[in-house]
Amino acid sequence: MGEETTAEASLPDKHKDFSEWYSQILQRANLVDVRYGLKGFIVYRPNIMYVIKRIYETYEAELEATRHKPVLFPVVIPYTAFKKEADHIKGFQDEVFWVSKAGGHELEEPGILRPTSETAMYPIYALWVRSYKDLPLKVYQSCAVYRYETKATKPLIRGREFLWIEAHTLHRDEKGAMGQVMEDIEIAKKVLYEYLGLPFILVQREDFDKFYGAVSSYAFDVLLPDLRVLQVATTHYLGTKFSVPFEVRYLDEDGQSKYPYTTCYGPGISRIAAATIAVHGDGFGAVLPFDGAPVQIVIVPIPKEGLNDKIFKKCGDLERLFRERGVRARFDDSDARPGEKFYQWELLGTPVRIEVGPRDIEEQVVTVFRRDTRTRAIVRESELADYVQGLRRDILSNLKKKSEAFLKENMHVAMTKEELMKIAKKGGIAKIRFCGRKECAEEMKAETEGFEVRGMDMESRERAEGPCTWCGFPAAHVAFAARAY
Repeated sequence: MGEETTAEASLPDKHKDFSEWYSQILQRANLVDVRYGLKGFIVYRPNIMYVIKRIYETYEAELEATRHKPVLFPVVIPYTAFKKEADHIKGFQDEVFWVSKAGGHELEEPGILRPTSETAMYPIYALWVRSYKDLPLKVYQSCAVYRYETKATKPLIRGREFLWIEAHTLHRDEKGAMGQVMEDIEIAKKVLYEYLGLPFILVQREDFDKFYGAVSSYAFDVLLPDLRVLQVATTHYLGTKFSVPFEVRYLDEDGQSKYPYTTCYGPGISRIAAATIAVHGDGFGAVLPFDGAPVQIVIVPIPKEGLNDKIFKKCGDLERLFRERGVRARFDDSDARPGEKFYQWELLGTPVRIEVGPRDIEEQVVTVFRRDTRTRAIVRESELADYVQGLRRDILSNLKKKSEAFLKENMHVAMTKEELMKIAKKGGIAKIRFCGRKECAEEMKAETEGFEVRGMDMESRERAEGPCTWCGFPAAHVAFAARAY
């Protein structure tokens, strides 16, 4: 049995004051610097970039395992290309950053900083794709995108520059494209849930709320401690809505020239990092799953005069042992006192801490602290490697269990307008019957102070029997509603 530590939490209760908790953890853990000088733009510091790097690596590995290939397109998109798809330009027109001058000269053709890259890529696809043998074409790029966000900004959660991956695919037919959408959903489940322990609701966005230029859109929403949802990824079936205006064609086996059916997929890496910190964190800082942590094990010496050489040697030996096994271990040999080291590594969410002191040297044991439960255990050196391997599984399992319980606890069913109004006052997610009308959704959002329709429930696919929860019109489907970032 582990011995639970009794140190007092140093951060506010995230469920009572999430905004303050989040601001403090970003500052104290040196995750971002908001003093850049332009609203909506932040500096990503090393402590968060290490986390982001692990998320990127995992997503990229999953994409490449499904035969996506990496590319990188220019950040500036010619305006003539951007305006070719009518819905796309209508949706993004007010959000783009313009590039119109270089030095002291006006550019012959203005450009925009990419808000997303369909209009950058499709002119090139028209040059790359000639035959059915060129399909499916599956590429992705890991990059930053830029949108003139007019709402309140919040570091990593909502900004004018954010990090993401965008994957784009072209297929011979609708079946192939929709199969890709299903593959995107499975990749999200692997990375968000199986790797990071983040449960989510999967929705098909309403027709009035889908991606600009999509036939259908699917989103992944994570519930944060303030009972608002954060959309962390989307995937979209585009049909031929981009291939037609950009004249992307291929010659099929039957000799006919055809337009490919296409998709795009956007995991928001900045937002996924924010959700991981927000969902799993506590009053002592971040809590990271073992595989997602930049440093998985920190080894801290507990000095004692006369034994320091042995203690430090043991720490170095343990660091080498774990590194040889592929574990990201670090021996903290800084001049800080042990208590300071404990505080800092807990703040950063390091999953496992190994303490080596005088007694440990004499008895050939170590003290192992696990961050998620804040408990200690005495482990024999000969059993340490297996013990840590067990922690790797247990920590993720525990984080999943806690985050699933939180989601379940704040998931409600609203059969009537009155029930929905009560849920909206508390916050969380409501499952409702919805008519599908934009006017109904707008009225709901206005009268509930921001509780909005997120989209049709894609997991249960329940049939909607009876009237719309809000307006009383015949319901079209079961949907989720929540306040959102």
